[in-house]
Amino acid sequence: MKIILAAAALLALTLPVEAAVTVQAWGGMGGKGVDLFTLTNARGMEAKITNYGGVITSIRMPGRDGIKANVVQGFESLNDYTGQDYKGRYGALIGRFANRIKDNIFTINNNTYRISRDAYVLKEANNKPYDERVWDARTRDGDEPQLILSLLDRGGTMGFPGTLRVEVTYTLTRNNILRIAYRAISDKDTIVSLTNHAYFNMAGDLSGPVLDQLLTVNADMITAVDDQNVPTGVMQPVAGTAFDFRRPTPIGAHINAPDPVIQRAHGFDQNYAINGAPGTLRLAARLADPKSGRVLEEWTTQAGLQVYTANYSPPPVGLAKGYQIHSAVALEAQGFPNAPNIPSFPSTLLKRDAQYSEVTEYRFSVAP
Repeated sequence: MKIILAAAALLALTLPVEAAVTVQAWGGMGGKGVDLFTLTNARGMEAKITNYGGVITSIRMPGRDGIKANVVQGFESLNDYTGQDYKGRYGALIGRFANRIKDNIFTINNNTYRISRDAYVLKEANNKPYDERVWDARTRDGDEPQLILSLLDRGGTMGFPGTLRVEVTYTLTRNNILRIAYRAISDKDTIVSLTNHAYFNMAGDLSGPVLDQLLTVNADMITAVDDQNVPTGVMQPVAGTAFDFRRPTPIGAHINAPDPVIQRAHGFDQNYAINGAPGTLRLAARLADPKSGRVLEEWTTQAGLQVYTANYSPPPVGLAKGYQIHSAVALEAQGFPNAPNIPSFPSTLLKRDAQYSEVTEYRFSVAP
């Protein structure tokens, strides 16, 4: 039986696959239709993304045995993402500013702004956080299929100044790269830091804890934090600490280290300063599952990488699917948290009519 299954898997790998993007109706919200888009390349890799929150619901790729597995955590229906049992922003686009700002307050041009997830200009569907919005969508077919999402984020939403026009393009390349290109422009000086909150498990989303998977982070420094996990402006070397992932290290090797930051978070929830110049595409992290051989390399132009090891119990919808504590890791390329209040950090200020442009690539492969 094992021989038959292995032969079938190998045959599936050799069958020709046509690169394409397909769409299926997935429900609706606020009077707008929600669709699920499937991007497939000629090598048979597949990514499913919805225009609700720009959520990556699944990425399927083979291991050494040729059998495909979903390497991101996600759910099967729109109701799973919108019901009361859902929390966690699985696979969603996060904006206008990803991660923490001290006391949710920042200043631009001597004007002080206070932000809140509930501070909408109007109580309507178009004035919600990005992960709760239905984005406008269009597709581009071809050898490297694309999904282009866009939205208008009006000034004052969540307390942010300036109306921001945002476009996020997902491209599945012929080389098994899922590229996310972020573009934005504002009619007023504002702050912007966009990211995707995908949770990765290279053994497969239902395979349990990722503690044996090998993580490498291309960073010599982390941003030291206060007791609310907000960066203080101090840069802390990783050498000699539990945060050192400069060489491939099992995620679980130091996840219970006595460091108070790790103890408070019940694992890793830390921003790394990626080596190299922000704005240049460079390696941020590598995540490998030794058993299946599946490998993710994350490359980005962003300044930072938030490493979060799913330290708390999943929401009921996740528990029902079989997800557990530490059963995935988020690798969020982003601007530094609290950057608007720390002049020494790479700037997240977007000047009026200037172009925000960042790229993150998830490069998938199989180790021999």
